[in-house]
Amino acid sequence: MIAFIKGILEIKTKGYVIIETTSGVGYKIFMPQTDISKLPEIGETAKVYTFMRVREDDISLYGFTTNEELRMFELLLSVSGIGAKVAITILSNVTPSGFALAVISNDVNILKKLPGVGPKTAQRIILELKDKLKKEQEISSEEVEEKLSLQNAISNDEKILEAASALQVLGYSRKEIADALINIDTSLSVEDIIRKGLANLSKGI
Repeated sequence: MIAFIKGILEIKTKGYVIIETTSGVGYKIFMPQTDISKLPEIGETAKVYTFMRVREDDISLYGFTTNEELRMFELLLSVSGIGAKVAITILSNVTPSGFALAVISNDVNILKKLPGVGPKTAQRIILELKDKLKKEQEISSEEVEEKLSLQNAISNDEKILEAASALQVLGYSRKEIADALINIDTSLSVEDIIRKGLANLSKGI
């Protein structure tokens, strides 16, 4: 698996880029348009986190400027009926924090407005990802003490707990979330708290 590609940006166009590595190989990487716009100018060094999809008739690379977007892409692919092209389109139109908040708050209206996502698909995304979250939250008796200590570490603030659930939707562990959300300003909106948490997680806090 290719975790990321770093090299000279040779082509930057609608839907994909080509990055040439030091080995002289040029990689065609499909990306959300919002991420392509964040990349440096042609001829400069770019780093892209990648997901390689292997199928019988195709091998494709998909790229993102942050690990959070890569996680969201992988989550979307886990939803039945969501393919890579639709996932990329969704990522071009909503941030990971906005997406996670919509899932945990059952906001079908936000999701169904995304290109390629109708009402039924929006409901399926919420249902399947929340079901996955519930399974991940199932704990054995040996984990009870650890879970309680993590809850105390995060706090009992309703907005913090909602943000914690959203971060779990994006695939982060309870321990990572507890570390990332400690001492965050609770006067912020839930989405801003999620953004702050993601920023801390990206720094390894």
